[in-house]
Amino acid sequence: MSATLMRTAPVLRAAARASGAVKPMAMASTSFVRGKATLPDLSYDYGALEPHISGKIMELHHKKHHQTYVTGLNSALETIGEAESKGDFTKAASVAPLLNFHGGGHLNHSLFWENLAPASRDGGGEPSGSLKKAIGEDFGSFDTLRKQMNTALAGIQGSGWAWLVKDKQSGTLGVVTRANQDPVTGNFVPLLGIDAWEHAYYLQYENRKAEYFEAIWNVVNWKTVASRFDKS
Repeated sequence: MSATLMRTAPVLRAAARASGAVKPMAMASTSFVRGKATLPDLSYDYGALEPHISGKIMELHHKKHHQTYVTGLNSALETIGEAESKGDFTKAASVAPLLNFHGGGHLNHSLFWENLAPASRDGGGEPSGSLKKAIGEDFGSFDTLRKQMNTALAGIQGSGWAWLVKDKQSGTLGVVTRANQDPVTGNFVPLLGIDAWEHAYYLQYENRKAEYFEAIWNVVNWKTVASRFDKS
């Protein structure tokens, strides 16, 4: 395998695990049909996160932007499969960056939708249980975590994500950023991701992205974040 393909292999493995292990659920999930990625359904209406995130943003973000990543991922996988079947590994390697970008975009957004819930339901507030305890131990307080995440988001130059992650070896929590659609891989388990791409906020907040970073905490679904923490 070429070095380029080796660098993008974690994305492909993550997609493969999702395709084999995730069954249809009420909430958004990374789902595949006949080996192809599909756009996950949301467990809430597009307008359900208002006034914090507008329905128009949610519709465009989900139906247009996420669908683009799904389409790009399927195209990259098909091209790589055809190239490898012909022994054309140079061609396969040339598509690897697209696999990383679109595969990462699909995985990141599938987690993102699960991270959100209407404020009238499970959105907002603060985490509880074992996750709350871990946040207290590793950050000192929930407020400190929120400030660190917002600072990390504000520091992203261009497009990217900030993530609350769990270290697989130490079990401790931390905040990391990733450029563009690079997914969280390796020793970290992604628990909560916040999208800092302009398409996630610009129609509503324009250049006031700090307001978006504050507002989104009102619709974070801590139940799904805690579930991911407990299972990791």
